[in-house]
Amino acid sequence: MPSYTVTVATGSQWFAGTDDYIYLSLLGSAGCSEKHLLDKPFYNDFERGAVDSYDVTVDEELGEIQLVKIEKRKYWLHDDWYLKYITLKTPHGDYIEFPCYRWITGDGEVVLRDGRAKLARDDQIHILKQHRRKELETRQKQYRWMEWSPGFPLSIDAKCHKDLPRDIQFDSEKGVDFVLNYSKAMENLFINRFMHMFQSSWNDFADFEKIFVKISNTISERVMNHWQEDLMFGYQFLNGCNPVLIRRCTELPEKFPVTTEMVECSLERQLSLEQEVQQGNIFIVDFELLDGIDANKTDPCTLQFLAAPICLLYKNLANKIVPIAIQLSQIPGDENPIFLPSDAKYDWLLAKIWVRSSDFHVHQTITHLLRTHLVSEVFGIAMYRQLPAVHPIFKLLVAHVRYTIAINTKAREQLICECGLFDKANATGGGGHVQMVQRAMKDLTYASLCFPEAIKARGMESKEDIPYYFYRDDGLLVWEAIRMFTAEVVGIYYESDQVVEEDPELQDFVNDVYVYGMRGRKSSGFPKSVRSREQLSEYLTVVIFTASAQHAAVNFGQVGGARPLGRAHSPGPLPPPPPQLCTVPHPRAASGSGLGLAGWILPVQPRALAAGEKDGWAEGPAGVGGHGEDGAQGAAGQQGFGGAHARWRSSPQYDWCSWIPNAPPTMRAPPPTAKGVVTIEQIVDTLPDRGRSCWHLGAVWALSQFQENELFLGMYPEEHFIEKPVKAAIARFRKNLEAIVSVIAERNKKKQLPYYYLSPDRIPNSVAI
Repeated sequence: MPSYTVTVATGSQWFAGTDDYIYLSLLGSAGCSEKHLLDKPFYNDFERGAVDSYDVTVDEELGEIQLVKIEKRKYWLHDDWYLKYITLKTPHGDYIEFPCYRWITGDGEVVLRDGRAKLARDDQIHILKQHRRKELETRQKQYRWMEWSPGFPLSIDAKCHKDLPRDIQFDSEKGVDFVLNYSKAMENLFINRFMHMFQSSWNDFADFEKIFVKISNTISERVMNHWQEDLMFGYQFLNGCNPVLIRRCTELPEKFPVTTEMVECSLERQLSLEQEVQQGNIFIVDFELLDGIDANKTDPCTLQFLAAPICLLYKNLANKIVPIAIQLSQIPGDENPIFLPSDAKYDWLLAKIWVRSSDFHVHQTITHLLRTHLVSEVFGIAMYRQLPAVHPIFKLLVAHVRYTIAINTKAREQLICECGLFDKANATGGGGHVQMVQRAMKDLTYASLCFPEAIKARGMESKEDIPYYFYRDDGLLVWEAIRMFTAEVVGIYYESDQVVEEDPELQDFVNDVYVYGMRGRKSSGFPKSVRSREQLSEYLTVVIFTASAQHAAVNFGQVGGARPLGRAHSPGPLPPPPPQLCTVPHPRAASGSGLGLAGWILPVQPRALAAGEKDGWAEGPAGVGGHGEDGAQGAAGQQGFGGAHARWRSSPQYDWCSWIPNAPPTMRAPPPTAKGVVTIEQIVDTLPDRGRSCWHLGAVWALSQFQENELFLGMYPEEHFIEKPVKAAIARFRKNLEAIVSVIAERNKKKQLPYYYLSPDRIPNSVAI
């Protein structure tokens, strides 16, 4: 009688193993086997991380094996099981792989196809067509669209995380509990004593250091030391956590009546303001989106305010971007003065603080929430609804929607909901953030998600004119690497444009995104269908880049040492803390989890200055912060970003938003309506109180942490693809990414402010936090 060897791999995540009964049936072209219990006497089968083998004997020849059916039945209590894959050795010595990578819950079952990717047209056998159809019918019942708020992209129909299909839930819900993570952040940052001190102002700027975690030679420390400088202010529009708003000014808007006389002292080329505009040296950031947005009124004891400023910036002779004029509301008038660098020190400083606060709100709600989280969720839901697991595009995209629907569900459950944590500290809480998303939907276009087009649309594409725009430079490298990879995969499975056009499942996927995600808006420019291999490759690049690189640029990206692309992150043994850090070991340090810096909780004192070093930025002509060509990186500074301390975590949000005056989440007084009246006391009373400052700091810390066992761009540990040509394409993709890592690392050696956020070894595969 024919005998098959069945190898079963159980997942290695927590609670992946099972004690339930597992049955297997084989469905072949010549017949079906009986149901076989997979069990070894005196052996604990299907333990977490185990790979178990079983001999299955059948009564007659089954022919070519088409499907494998796995059934799970209760032993004592229902025990969920995560099945990675099954490998079948046939009586003829052939090996067939059946990828699964799914949870089987209750008295559940799963029917698996072999791992070869197939388009719908490739399936000519009735049983395979039927399997394909049933899988999508089941998924469409599980993954239903829902309108969470009018005007938003549609999201998953689930009130809470536990309502989600098991396959897309977090392995450990505790790890993404925002309430729990906030509390841990408060504890780890030693700010519990301040968190309930609402309405209590800080005494001065230095007083904010009581809740600031100072880590020597990091961006956050440099922000604290240089945040008041115009060069640091301008630099953030290029390489901070929201580098997507600045655009070249081609014409001065009528609502912003800046004249040459006003800014003459800031112009270095002896040209008029109009001439500087014509030469491309003037840039603008307009926060019109915030005009009329309701400020947070959830706390009757504290008035909170928003502004909709316009900021004019200038490229000086050193090719640095600096602010030259700020108007704090959209309508010009006597009570809406244009603030200038030549004004009194505190007038100009408060105007810049208002711009930074407005930038924070747009970053959090639009750049981050809408344009990465919500958009990626749309792609994920459409993928699960319209692409079966055997489809090559499903296999390509599934790693890039990992945990995205789960994290967004958690956010709607705890963070951005009514009375959620977002209301605690943000001036746009209490409904303002919802209004912002509703307004911003009209600007959410397909072209704006195509990275090269988005850069060009803002007039920011020239590397010669704008040499220090690292977000653009690195983003273009990563975009092109992803585009080449997707083009190669598309070329393997789609031999012509006609095959693309005639793929009904692919077209349904694209149409689902348009109809439900973009709400059928023609103005969005999202395609209803794709008609060529080139168009499909671009579409897939948009999906992957948005979920990985774009999200990393505005939320993630650590400033630690490079992580190898060859394996997933594993905490491993902790390195000794750097000598300049005063550390307190945290109880969870051994696992590398928690909210501390790799388990080390601090406050930290700044390092002593080296001999001959000045307090500030590296010396040299015209650097960021005033010294050096973007600042020469010294040996002491380099140690802080790499080498033995590679696990030290940092992110755009924490780097640029942890120093409260640089990114105030709320303002407690309205914008000034006259010049010459602002005092330091007025500024401090305008900035967030002690309680809201702590909530804000806890938020940016908690939301900037990687998931445990994070998977970075190019990592595909779940082998959904089994074909050699695709595996070779993945290997080339990884090689290209490694080359980009080297290019970025080499550039950053010379930078006082290194830009690592788009280094591929720091780009998670998906939106998962």
